[in-house]
Amino acid sequence: MASDRTASWAGEETQLLPPGHRVGDWIVTEPIGSGGWATVYAARAADGPGEGSTGGAAEGPAEAALKVLPTAGLGPHQARKVAEAARREVALARTAPHPRLVRLLDTLVLAAPGLPALDGAIVLVMERARCSLRELLHTGIDAARGARIVTGICEGLAHLHGSGWVHTDLKPENVLVGDDGEVRLSDFGFAIELTGTHGYAAPMGTLDYLPPERWKEPLGEHGVRIRPTADIWALGIVIHEVFAAGASPFPGATPTQRGAAVQEYAEGRAALRMDHALPEFWRALAADCLAPGHTARAPHTADSLLARIRTEQPAAPPRRRRGTRAALLTLVGCLLAGGGGALWWYAADASGTHGPGRGAPAAGPAGIRVFNAERGCQGRTDREPQCSLGLAVDPRRAYTAENVVPTRVWHGDVLDAECRLARGKPIIDEEDLTSTVWYRVRLPGPDRAATAWLPAVRTKDRPDLPPCP
Repeated sequence: MASDRTASWAGEETQLLPPGHRVGDWIVTEPIGSGGWATVYAARAADGPGEGSTGGAAEGPAEAALKVLPTAGLGPHQARKVAEAARREVALARTAPHPRLVRLLDTLVLAAPGLPALDGAIVLVMERARCSLRELLHTGIDAARGARIVTGICEGLAHLHGSGWVHTDLKPENVLVGDDGEVRLSDFGFAIELTGTHGYAAPMGTLDYLPPERWKEPLGEHGVRIRPTADIWALGIVIHEVFAAGASPFPGATPTQRGAAVQEYAEGRAALRMDHALPEFWRALAADCLAPGHTARAPHTADSLLARIRTEQPAAPPRRRRGTRAALLTLVGCLLAGGGGALWWYAADASGTHGPGRGAPAAGPAGIRVFNAERGCQGRTDREPQCSLGLAVDPRRAYTAENVVPTRVWHGDVLDAECRLARGKPIIDEEDLTSTVWYRVRLPGPDRAATAWLPAVRTKDRPDLPPCP
C-alpha cells in the first residue's frame, strides 16, 4: 500500500495519506479504516513538534489515531456537515471528558498540497486503541470479559447522558479497547446535545442499531427527534452480540430485513427471541433495553442499568497464589498470535518484587518454562504456528505485533532468563490490575547471544534473578 494513493473503502475511492507523511506532530504509519466522511490512520509521534499543532506530541503518547475529514471538492452544504461533525466531536471531548470516552489529543488542519483531495482536511488526533469490540466479537469473548465490556459501555453512556449528550451511533465498531484493556466509546460525529429531554439530528444512523421509533419519527425542520433511549436500544443489541458471538437478536440476512423484523416486534406481531447463549442476567438486561417503545424503555436509563450490573455482577476478588500478591489473568492487547486471531490469556505474578525470604538472586541464567494458557495448545508437540507465542523487542514499548521478534516460542519451551525487569510496559488483566514484570531471555537457536523479552504472564516460574539494567 506504500505506493498506492487510493483505496476502496465502503465502495468508494478515497485518496490516502502515504506512510511517512507528517501531520503536525505525527508521522502516518498506515490507514486503519474509513467511513462515509473520514479515514482513520495510525500514526507515531515525530521527533519534534510540527507546524500548526497545538498538542505537543513529545510530552504525550507515542502513538495516536488520526481521523481525517476531507473538505476539498465538497459543496457548501456537505462541507458544513463535515465541519459540524468535527465540531461535535471536539465539543464533547472538551466539555465531557471521561475515562470511558476516547481522548482527543489535538485538532489541526492538514497541509498536503501534493494531495489535493486531502489538502485542508480537518484532522482530529485521538488516542490509539488496540482494537474495536467488533474485532473482539470475531475472536470470541468469554462471559467474564463480556461482563466487563458491557459495564464499561454503560459507564460511558451514563456519563454521556448525564452530561446532556446522546451518542446516536453506538455499535461494536465504535466501542474501542485501549492499550490498558479498558473500554472507550468513540466516534461522536453524530452525537447530539440535548435541549431538555431530547435533541434533533439528521435522519442518519446504522440500520441494525436504530430503535423502532426512528423508522417512523417525523422529519421536522431541525431533523428527527432523538432521546437517550435510542442509545439504550442500541446497547441492548450490543449486549446480545457480546454474549451471542456477534449475532443480532433480530433475524434477517440484511440490515433491511432485520429492520423489518424490528418493526414486527415493535408492533407486537413477533416475539423477542434471544440466543440461548445469553446468561440469564444479561438476557433480562438486554430485554429491558429492547423494550419496543420509548415510553417502555425510558425507565431503563444507563445509570439504572449500571446500578443493576454492579449489584448483580460484583467484581471478582483478586486471586492469590503461594502467598504472593495477586495472581493475574492477563489479556495481552488484541494481538494476532502466529497469524491467528485468538486472544491470549496468561497467569502472572504482579508483585514486582522478590518474595520474602527467597535469598539472593541467582548469579547466572535461570531456566524458565514458557506457559500458554490456551488449553488446546498445551498438549501439542507439532509446534502449530497458531499456538506460538511472541517475544518482545522492547519491554518498555506497547506489546504489539510490531514489537515482536521473528523467533517464536511454544508452551513448554525452556528459555534461559538473564535478568528481571520490574517496571516494563504494563499488561492489564481481566480485573484491570497491572503486571509490569518482564524477563530478558536468550533466544533458542545457534545464536545464543541474541536476547528478547518474555512477559511474566507467559511463565509460571518465578526465578530469583538480578534486576535488568
